[in-house]
Amino acid sequence: MYKKQTTYLMILFLIPLLIALGVIPFRDRSYMVISIFIAILSFVPIFFTFERGKTNTRKMVMLAVMIAMSVVGRFIFAALPGFKPVTAIVVITAMFFGAEAGFLVGALSALLSNFYFGQGPWTPFQMFSWGMIGFIAGLPYISEQLKSRRLLLILYGIFAGIVFSLLMDIWTVMALDGTFHFSRYVATVALSLPFMAVYAVSNVIFLLLTIKPIGEKLERIRVKYGM
Repeated sequence: MYKKQTTYLMILFLIPLLIALGVIPFRDRSYMVISIFIAILSFVPIFFTFERGKTNTRKMVMLAVMIAMSVVGRFIFAALPGFKPVTAIVVITAMFFGAEAGFLVGALSALLSNFYFGQGPWTPFQMFSWGMIGFIAGLPYISEQLKSRRLLLILYGIFAGIVFSLLMDIWTVMALDGTFHFSRYVATVALSLPFMAVYAVSNVIFLLLTIKPIGEKLERIRVKYGM
């Protein structure tokens, strides 16, 4: 219980607080430091789930593979803005390895791929947005429903596209002067609706294409090695 409470505290409170500190007091000048701290905090919940040595190593190897797939997938589809397999890979990882793993893969996928796409004050927001999408998908009840009901998986893909866009629009608004104005946020969301639609559609397409081949392999590995 203590470990679970600590995990929720870090992901739902401490990391958003770090992001807010980066935007408001530091005016986005320390975004790389904030990003590194988020990456470090993302590892802590994973360590809480470790029990046996060999299982720990195998789990870290699998998570590293999923992060690499996510980063490479974002590279491959670089020419199509918003049309990326990152969310699908993050969600599938969370479904089979848990909420903590989903957050880690989401956060590190954003950080590492941005060494190619460009680091900036948007990086912490991307890390948190993809991380939260994975975290929610990996919660026990939700992950079981996503595995057993294809329609819910499709709806979650749409939900993830909407959530990612809404969270990133917060950064768009605050990046102007470090303050949040609701009217400005509404206008930003309205302008970003086409991109939101692309995010949602791409999530659904990649989830439907990858859930069977990747999901079956992850399930066999998870069962075989007791992860």
